[in-house]
Amino acid sequence: MVHTVQAECCGKTITIETGKIAKQASGAVMIKSGDTMVLVTAVAMKTAKEGQGFFPLTVNYQEKAYAGGRIPGSFFKREGRPSDSETLTCRLIDRPIRPLFPEGFLNDTQIMATVMSADKDHDPGILAMIGASAALMVSDAPFAGPIAGVKVGRVDGKFIANPTAEQEEQSDMEIVIAASKDAILMVEGSASEVSEDDLLEAIFFGKEAVQGILAAQEELAAKVGVAKRDVPAPVVNEALKARVDALAKEEMKAAVRIKAKGERHDAIDAITEKTVAALAAEFEGSEKEVKAFIEDLEYNLVREHIIKDGSRIDGRDTKTIRNIATEVGFLPRAHGSALFTRGETQSIVAATLGTSVDEQRIDSLYGDSRKKFLLHYNFPPYSVGETSFRLAPGRREIGHGMLAERALQQVLPKHDDFPYTIRIVSDITESNGSSSMATVCGGSMSMMDAGIPIKAPVAGIAMGLIKEGDEYAILSDILGDEDHLGDMDFKVAGTAEGVTALQMDIKIGGVTREIMGAALAQAKAGRVHILGEMAKTLSTARADLSSFAPRITTIWVKVDKIRDVIGSGGKNIRSVTEATGVAIDIEDTGKINIASNNKEACDLAIKMIRNLTAEAEEGKLYMGTVKKIMEFGAFVEIFPGTDGLVHVSELDTERVKNVSDILKEGDKVLVKCIGIDKQGKIKLSRKEALGQTFTE
Repeated sequence: MVHTVQAECCGKTITIETGKIAKQASGAVMIKSGDTMVLVTAVAMKTAKEGQGFFPLTVNYQEKAYAGGRIPGSFFKREGRPSDSETLTCRLIDRPIRPLFPEGFLNDTQIMATVMSADKDHDPGILAMIGASAALMVSDAPFAGPIAGVKVGRVDGKFIANPTAEQEEQSDMEIVIAASKDAILMVEGSASEVSEDDLLEAIFFGKEAVQGILAAQEELAAKVGVAKRDVPAPVVNEALKARVDALAKEEMKAAVRIKAKGERHDAIDAITEKTVAALAAEFEGSEKEVKAFIEDLEYNLVREHIIKDGSRIDGRDTKTIRNIATEVGFLPRAHGSALFTRGETQSIVAATLGTSVDEQRIDSLYGDSRKKFLLHYNFPPYSVGETSFRLAPGRREIGHGMLAERALQQVLPKHDDFPYTIRIVSDITESNGSSSMATVCGGSMSMMDAGIPIKAPVAGIAMGLIKEGDEYAILSDILGDEDHLGDMDFKVAGTAEGVTALQMDIKIGGVTREIMGAALAQAKAGRVHILGEMAKTLSTARADLSSFAPRITTIWVKVDKIRDVIGSGGKNIRSVTEATGVAIDIEDTGKINIASNNKEACDLAIKMIRNLTAEAEEGKLYMGTVKKIMEFGAFVEIFPGTDGLVHVSELDTERVKNVSDILKEGDKVLVKCIGIDKQGKIKLSRKEALGQTFTE
């Protein structure tokens, strides 16, 4: 049977339908708003694989080219590997849903969201997130939803839920929020140096905006009436647990206080091996359970120390930032570079300047676009002392890179003022928490080292949360273990004036306004401290670009002269680039960017372009070339492709019988423009130029 529900979200109608399409999936919905339609399916296998030790949830999001009335631009003309945008949307769907499955549910579960129709004003990614929750709600999967997502913008001081494309252009923030009925589950977005108070208002505006969507999903689930599976609570071997505690607890108390990450992990591994060996005979075949109890012991001890004593793994209190060391100009041939180290987290970041040729072409549902600012984040296995196959960047690397890119993009100069393509690359060389925020700090410093006139330095910090009942502790600058053992990873980046990007993931059922407000305030204090440490090395952009970076000079020509610059089949522009070696970019507005490391080459290119677009002026002298001799005069080229007639009567002060007595083809001759008729024909005179001196 087909069931349909509708919800209103700030003036936009969202329709969710189930029972018509993909009926063999555990749950499936078609969700629609405007002309955007997304099919979302959820399948949860009936049993878990033998020996499965984690919850294998996968999320796939795909935008079909036909949804935007396009044919894929690839050689094979079909959809291929996910784009970065699709990968980021997968993460947005996964993160708020994953914590809402019960412990002990280890069955393969897959969500597939397929965009089948799309318009610019109704974001398919937001609908896919809502649809994923709705598909799980109408399935028998033990999902403790619903959840709903919304994008929040602000135009002229007014918050807008799911803004149109035009409103997004005007908005000073773009925040995606996932929420349940009572709490915030996930936050991600960027802002133009917005205050923490304004961000908090935006987040909880979004939470209120989705309440109708949550109610609609509950209504749909009630109509379908599918019973949820029972997931038995894991059976705990209390006798074995007691023996593990007795053997390992005291040593573990000391181990979790070892400050150095490698030494701490080695100590915990030694305790684990020792305990497994000690219990092997008494509890045969219990190695897996023993290791799980050891992990629980570590989890509980670390959290207990923080909640009760305010003391963290490495001895810091909840607000202290690890030691910071920074260098710039670290890579001598890079246009800009920085080495940023915070505790045991380290990043080498390089900034490279390019021209329009280096822009990234983006093929999306809505057409082609060009990306002028790129940030690539790399996380090699050696950064955590491991080995692995080095394949293409994974979802995590793409997500971390985009977060850092958003943080830095807010402070870039306007492209008209700084017409470069900018690429930032962050190579993480050590990691013990918050490597994406190290990328933000290093990226900011590398751009200043490159001479990019950013509005202000940007720093980032990762905040954590330990929550036990009503007690909680917010942690600044979390370690990797604190991320693993904690309840929240909340990354905040910005300038001294305000936030430019943020991302929050949680492992519990949600966080309250009080916790979020406290975390944002504590993050600001930490961010300002980090900015102060960065300023000790470099606080503003260098006055000059690197000597290895291209210099871009901008000139303007009349729009109707663009064709003269390009020439037939690109002949003219090709002759300029071949003669000078410069790179030239011509825009439809008449703006021409000339890029070269050689000033003389750039000046010559400008001169050649000026000649191609120059117009004759009456009364002005020109050094021309005789192109053709006629009985009545000579045609003289004063600019490439532009010539005028020197009539026989204007050749000399005395009467000239034969033009060839005075001029021959190829001669250089000084002439004066004495008129331009209505048809644009140029009249030249050699006679009036006699005795005058020509200066270019």
